[in-house]
Amino acid sequence: MRADLALIGFGHVGRRFARLLAERSERLADGHDLSSRIVGISTRRHGAVARAEGIDVERAIAIVESDRGWLGSIHEPSDGPEPADSFDIIKRLAGSDADLRVVVEATTLDIGAGQPAIDHVRAALRAGCHVVTANKGPAAFAYAAIQAEASAAGLSFLFEGAVMDGVPVFNLARDTLPAVEVRSFRGVLNSTTNHILSALEDGDEFGRALARMQAEGIAESDPSLDIDGWDAAAKTSALANVLMDARMTPHSVHRTGIGPASGALARDARAQGRRLRLVASATRRADGGIDAVVAPVELPGDDLLSGLRGQANALIIATDLLGEIAICQLDGCLTETAYALLSDLVTVRKRQQAPRAKPARRTP
Repeated sequence: MRADLALIGFGHVGRRFARLLAERSERLADGHDLSSRIVGISTRRHGAVARAEGIDVERAIAIVESDRGWLGSIHEPSDGPEPADSFDIIKRLAGSDADLRVVVEATTLDIGAGQPAIDHVRAALRAGCHVVTANKGPAAFAYAAIQAEASAAGLSFLFEGAVMDGVPVFNLARDTLPAVEVRSFRGVLNSTTNHILSALEDGDEFGRALARMQAEGIAESDPSLDIDGWDAAAKTSALANVLMDARMTPHSVHRTGIGPASGALARDARAQGRRLRLVASATRRADGGIDAVVAPVELPGDDLLSGLRGQANALIIATDLLGEIAICQLDGCLTETAYALLSDLVTVRKRQQAPRAKPARRTP
């Protein structure tokens, strides 16, 4: 089965995903009967390109990573007019004759309203394309509405990379916990702040610890989404919407971030055998409402979340039938997030049922 893909956003995650597709092409073909071509790429700074026969991905990566040139230089006259924007790329993908048409939405999070990612997802669904995304915005701001649109169209809307990179948080709930009610969850969900707090309790300086995360590409050049708690709030909203059927946005989450003053608090907590961690949590109230909070919390030394150091993340889910379930990620990087997109692509493939063979006609 062939999948044609359009990549909306071609930053670190999008480029790593493109390379991962090539690196795992034989496994995808042998294990899942899946081949793929990237036929469209749209970027904010380097324009867009569409080629029905498939794009030279390494050439596109070289243009973006050199920060020079225009993706349109890859375009051939036989491909028709150059695409105008991301929505044009989606329209062209819809005209593909591939077995699967998948939009890979990998733009950065807009904490104001989740745009333009939400519009990209909806445009793709309206065009008859499946969607996989690592962007937290669609699930954090509009999960219920988008999922209803996808279901009505018989399409997939998947976002495993939105929380804890490639660790199967949403797949766990969707595929392995039928008839279980999630009553609450709590976790350490932001790698940048966990690295900083771990470093602070060891006596490091806030600015130096943050700079390391920026140098590794984990934190953005403007790290306010991480240290002010917005990234964790978006993940909390997405988890609550999916696992607890909430109808919230990141702005519904009570939020407190960290800063240079957190150093003294972290060291004082450690001196008392405790640990300071930025904890994201959501709890269902007796009246059915949900309280969601992101804030630094002093945890007992024997708490699972206390032991998370560096970029480690964990999520503890409290259920009615299975008690507490813990999911840990001891390390995270671009490859894990890119893998989540790959995993979702395979899930889309698995959902396509082979046509049922017609029964043989009996001869009289």
